[in-house]
Amino acid sequence: MSETAPLQPADNAAVMMMLLNEDQTSRILAEFEPDELRKLGEKMCALGEIGPELIAEAIAGFVEKTETLGIAAHDRVGQVRTMITRAIGEVKAENLMSRIQPEAPRHSSIELARWLTAASLVPLVRDEHPQAIAVLLVQLDPEIAAAVLHALPEAVQPEIVHRIATLGPVTVQAIQMLEDLLARRIADFHGQRPFEVGGIREAAGIVNGVSKVVEKRVMGDLTRRDKVLARQIEDEMFKFEHLFVLDPKAMGTLLRDVPSDALIDALKGITEDEREVFFRAMSTRAADGVKDEIAARGRTKLADVVAAQKEVVTIARRLAAEGAIIFGSGDDEYV
Repeated sequence: MSETAPLQPADNAAVMMMLLNEDQTSRILAEFEPDELRKLGEKMCALGEIGPELIAEAIAGFVEKTETLGIAAHDRVGQVRTMITRAIGEVKAENLMSRIQPEAPRHSSIELARWLTAASLVPLVRDEHPQAIAVLLVQLDPEIAAAVLHALPEAVQPEIVHRIATLGPVTVQAIQMLEDLLARRIADFHGQRPFEVGGIREAAGIVNGVSKVVEKRVMGDLTRRDKVLARQIEDEMFKFEHLFVLDPKAMGTLLRDVPSDALIDALKGITEDEREVFFRAMSTRAADGVKDEIAARGRTKLADVVAAQKEVVTIARRLAAEGAIIFGSGDDEYV
C-alpha cells in the first residue's frame, strides 16, 4: 500500500485490527455479521507494508470517530461467551455460560448455518430432500448458497433451483422441520448444543414488516398484556438509524419539532455521512450553522447522545402516529 495514498475507511479499520493483539481483535470481530467479517478480512489480508504516517492516520481517524462513544452493553453475554470459549474451549465454555447466564439466548440452527462455509454446509444437507435444501439456500448469502448448490450432486441441482424459484410461502412446519434437521446434523458433526429462537429483536423485526393496521392491533393488545415487554419491542422497532430512510420533506417535518440542543447532541453520535440525511432537509445556511454548533460543542457524554437520540425518535414516532411523516412508501409499509 502506497505511503502517499490516503486510507479508505475500510482500510483504516483493517489497520486498527492489525495493531491490536489477537484477543482484542477477536472480541471486536465477534460483533460483525458474516459479510462484514469477510470484507474486513479481505482488507486485512490485502494490506502491504504500512508505514508510521499511515498508522498515525488510522489512529487519528479512530480517535475522531470514538470521541463520543463508550462501551456498549449490546450483546455483552455474547462477548463474554466468545472470550471464555477462546480461553477454555467450546465445550467447557458452553457449560460454564449455562451457569453464568442460564437464560441467555442462543442462535437458532438456521442462524448458525449462515456462519458456516459451503464446505461445512454440504455434508449437513447432501442427502436431504430438495425442498429442505431450497428453504435453507434462500436464507444464506447468495455466494455461499451458490457454492453449496455447486457441490451437491448434479442430478438434484435443477430440482433444487426449480423449488427455489417456485417456493412461495413457507409454512411454520417446514421451517421447524429444517430447524430440527440442521440441529440434528450440526450435533452429529459438531457436538450437541441446545438451540433457542425468538427474542425481542426478532419480534420487533416481524412487527416492523406488517401493515400499520396489524402493527397497531398487535402492539395495542401486547401493551395491555405486558407494558414493559411492549416498550422493549417498540424501542427495538424504532431506533435512531431508522430515521435515515426519511426523504427530505419528511425529515424537514421532523426537524421543525426537534429542539436545537437535542438535534446537536443526537447528531454527535453518528458519522458525517449519516448526518447528510438531516442536512439535506435544511437550507445550506441552516446546515452550516448546525455543523458549526456540532464542532463547537466538543466532546459529548454518550449518555447525553443516547438521550437526545431517544428524544428525536419519540418525536418521530408521534409524528408517524399522527400521519405527518411516513416510513416507507405507504400505509402498508413501516420500518
